[in-house]
Amino acid sequence: MEHLKAKIRHVPDFPKPGILFYDITTLLRDPSGLAEAIDGMTEPFRDQQIDLVVGIESRGFILGAAVADRLRAGFVPARKPGKLPARTIQQPYDLEYGSDALEIHHDAIEQGQRVLIVDDLLATGGTARAALDLVKQTGGEVVGLAFLVELQFLNGRARLQDAPLFVLLQYTS
Repeated sequence: MEHLKAKIRHVPDFPKPGILFYDITTLLRDPSGLAEAIDGMTEPFRDQQIDLVVGIESRGFILGAAVADRLRAGFVPARKPGKLPARTIQQPYDLEYGSDALEIHHDAIEQGQRVLIVDDLLATGGTARAALDLVKQTGGEVVGLAFLVELQFLNGRARLQDAPLFVLLQYTS
């Protein structure tokens, strides 16, 4: 999978000075790279009887919906506040360059449903932790979390020790 790293653009000082942004849009535009990435993120969960995939706004929507399709599971968007039309539950979180919150519809996940959480990037783990906590609030069972990229040097995995974690591409610095 290391060859997929060459398809990811690095953008310095985005969204603010000092942040190196890992831009996956250059991977997404490549048909074979996209297919390989989706296959790679799906395979560890193929036999896990996943009911729903929660995709985290916004690139997690792209990857999560594709993974859900491959797993024949439903899809639930975890969105920024004020974007969902019905009653929601919310979980605030901190990230490496600020703070925010995620919301899902209060009735998006039923008690006991098996859920996979998908996002493009694991950095400090704040966003993923918020999604995991939202799923737990609904009574869903978190089967695992899947990420395209992990920035290991930010140690986000430490915040997610209570759920199995799969990462396709890892960066150590």
